[in-house]
Amino acid sequence: MSATARVALLAEWGRCRWVWNECVAKSKTVHQRSKAHPQDKLTCGPAQLDKMLTDARRITPWLAEGASVPQQQIIRDFGKSRSKALKDIRDRLPMRRRAGMPRFKKKDLSDPSLNYTRRGFRLCDGRLHLAGGIVVTVVWSRELPAQPSSVRVYRDGLGHWYASFVVPAPCEPLPATGAVIGVDWGVRQIATTTSDVHDLPHPRHGKKAAGKLARYQRMMARRERPKGKPATRGYRKAARQAAKVHKKIARQRQDTGRKWAKKVARNHDVIAVEDFRPTFLAKTSMARKAADAAVGATKRALIEMGRKHGRTVHLINPAHTTMDCAQCGARAKHALPLSERTYTCTTCGAVSPRDKNSARVMLVRAGLYPAGLDRVRPDRPQGDQAA
Repeated sequence: MSATARVALLAEWGRCRWVWNECVAKSKTVHQRSKAHPQDKLTCGPAQLDKMLTDARRITPWLAEGASVPQQQIIRDFGKSRSKALKDIRDRLPMRRRAGMPRFKKKDLSDPSLNYTRRGFRLCDGRLHLAGGIVVTVVWSRELPAQPSSVRVYRDGLGHWYASFVVPAPCEPLPATGAVIGVDWGVRQIATTTSDVHDLPHPRHGKKAAGKLARYQRMMARRERPKGKPATRGYRKAARQAAKVHKKIARQRQDTGRKWAKKVARNHDVIAVEDFRPTFLAKTSMARKAADAAVGATKRALIEMGRKHGRTVHLINPAHTTMDCAQCGARAKHALPLSERTYTCTTCGAVSPRDKNSARVMLVRAGLYPAGLDRVRPDRPQGDQAA
């Protein structure tokens, strides 16, 4: 990216950040007035915020110098964020699963992110022309499969700029195999399946890079300035090196999950997946290992790969999956401790590894016949479908 385009994008982001902060301030003001005067039905929706933006652009020349498209889109982003937070409050979700209310974006702590709709950009000769006269030369990772409806230009923690286009997701059906599979998530082994060939062991990407990451973090600690003082060049260099390590670990986790998901989707027509949410593990003694496993990202990759290739994916409620017997369906009277890795049914006497039994329970709850797992194609699969 040229220096001219970079400066123009940062200036555009400065205006959009100002608009976001004004939306946060107005939202807080409306909330406080509504609590003090419940009879006054005050609202802070997109219509009121659009009117605020129109008035601000009329009386503020600095704001009017920028394009209106990204400023309007950041109001839409604010509305979605606020609506999600209010919905979680109405649904009485626990705090650990609740989305927080939008906060102020600080200049030095927020990475730029600009969203342009179809009328705010165009592609010409391999270059991206944005509203406001900004021209960006794009290094294409692959050709676009269809005409994009919008584009988001953003910068990551390393200072690299990316353009993410929104296009219709193409479906690439794979040949039918007649096989089904059950997937159970864990920490010692990321994914345990009913097929030994498709088990996903823990790659430990974070543990392998822990020594190098700790070195850069110690460098940051030694070079850290008091609060309110600008960071030194050495501190910024160490922070950038630590960010590179974090980025590499994230890409390794993503690559491992996507390759495994492609292998599972290629060899199976129907996939029964435990709808596991690993957020609660962040407050346990397994937090570091669970975070390194990236169960949530791997599960999303499997669901997306199933949709892309036309596979049927069932999301199974994880309640009591470690207590049920996959053979007779009997439920144990007490939960198994994590140290006990073998499941023994007291009703039928079946003995199997704990995670393997849970993977078979996924198939039973999805309505799939558990015998002959490698070559079974159900006529009418039941349960919650994600594809």
